[in-house]
Amino acid sequence: MKRLVLLVSKCLGFAACRWNGQMIADDFVEALRPWVEFVPVCAEVEIGLGVPREPVRIVRTPDGDRLMQPATGRDCTEAMRSFGDHFFRSAPSFDGALLKSRSPSCGIKDVKVYAGMERAPQVDKTAGVFAAALATHRPDVPAEDEGRLTNAAIRDHFLRRVFCMARFKETAVAGNMADVIRFHAAHKMLLMTHSESAMRAMGRLVAAGGKHAPREVVEEYGRMLAAALARPPRKSATVNVLQHAFGYVSDRLSAAERSHFLSSLERYREERLPLSALLTLLQSWIARFSVSYLADQVLLRPYPAELDSVVDSGR
Repeated sequence: MKRLVLLVSKCLGFAACRWNGQMIADDFVEALRPWVEFVPVCAEVEIGLGVPREPVRIVRTPDGDRLMQPATGRDCTEAMRSFGDHFFRSAPSFDGALLKSRSPSCGIKDVKVYAGMERAPQVDKTAGVFAAALATHRPDVPAEDEGRLTNAAIRDHFLRRVFCMARFKETAVAGNMADVIRFHAAHKMLLMTHSESAMRAMGRLVAAGGKHAPREVVEEYGRMLAAALARPPRKSATVNVLQHAFGYVSDRLSAAERSHFLSSLERYREERLPLSALLTLLQSWIARFSVSYLADQVLLRPYPAELDSVVDSGR
């Protein structure tokens, strides 16, 4: 697969462009570099705020939330909205976005909203102005901030989405229904962990593909795929899928091996063991017994192994 294209806040390892003239070294961004073509942007620099600069904040006013620079009294709201609108109308497609947490321009959802310009209390949280433009113009683009991605579950969900959608984009280029059918077959188990009903609806769509123009089916499948993957995987559904996969090999295992898997599955259910431990067990048996159907399932490796980490901030 060709390299993914990710929009990224320029301060996350690409330029010393934060308000205080600093750059942030981010381990996750560095880990992604072999598989990603980054498109770095600093929205605040692009609207002329300079480096270093007086910080901006989102202020609640009678006319709505405004992006203000308290030290100068400058209202940057319209400049930022205009830049965001122009950027996302003219920029090429992205497989995902990785933006700066809590930034009044780039924060995804945890940006503080203040009651006034200075020495005022926080009254709410919202998205940054540039991030809001991303959500408006590219609603299907998976977007996260580097702070949330320190959480193992959120990181796994983000990686699943960007890599799966990138694979589908490559599949969809030719508009060949046979390719889409193969894609769906390989992603069945992964999709079941997000939404079994969506997986089955997508299966019906491709099964009836001959009744519609292939391009229409491909486009509708892409929309359904994006919506299904936007839902975080559910632990109960994942347990069911793992049990289903185990059924392909269980009759060829010893009683001790079966007992070990089932006890490991219970530990995963109780959040005392990571999903990767169960998948590793299954992969070893799939290789041992040459179970081709399971070997093709993307759930076993939805993104490069080098990005699989159990490190978790706990936040």
